[in-house]
Amino acid sequence: MVRHGLTPTTGKEMPAPGAGPNLSEEGWRQAGQAADHICAWRATLPELGGLYSSPLSRTKETASVLSEALGLPVSEDPRLVDCDAGEWAGVPLNELAKKPEWKTVVSHPSGFRFPGGESIPEMYSRVVGTVRALAEQHPGQAVVVVSHADPIKAVLADAMGVHLDLFQRVNVSPASVSAINYGEPFPTVMLVNWTVPTSPGPATRRQS
Repeated sequence: MVRHGLTPTTGKEMPAPGAGPNLSEEGWRQAGQAADHICAWRATLPELGGLYSSPLSRTKETASVLSEALGLPVSEDPRLVDCDAGEWAGVPLNELAKKPEWKTVVSHPSGFRFPGGESIPEMYSRVVGTVRALAEQHPGQAVVVVSHADPIKAVLADAMGVHLDLFQRVNVSPASVSAINYGEPFPTVMLVNWTVPTSPGPATRRQS
């Protein structure tokens, strides 16, 4: 699982509805580094069977870099989108952090619904079910999924058997790579939040 690369609003505001922001220059560079890492790791993986992406701009652009590097077409799946933040969408995170409900988001997410939007348990069920279904569709193969921070945290928490109320304890950075082996008798988490240090410079791969 790969989180999208950095955008101008990443970590600054709750994502707004619609396609959302595009990757920043740094985000394109990060996506290239994630692609390079997966390519370097590819020899130890099963055959790559698919590349799936949330249909938002930042994930599609990240997936396009992976597609070029891995030689796989991108399949968009709307079930991989971030949690619908409802009335909180587009609001700066430093303002949201002052709301009394923010403590619930952090400490008791299983009991939180975004006003006018989706509940975190609904997002959890949607994304976890989707990723497990994609794994079942590709027996014996590896699948690359490009999504968002909270959905990836949810999938990792499910694989580790961790209660949803603890999923915020997992860090998923922009363009980070995490990996799960959906084997028997239970999933095994192989990698969490792989990144490289940020540094100035052009993107490794840049789409026109």
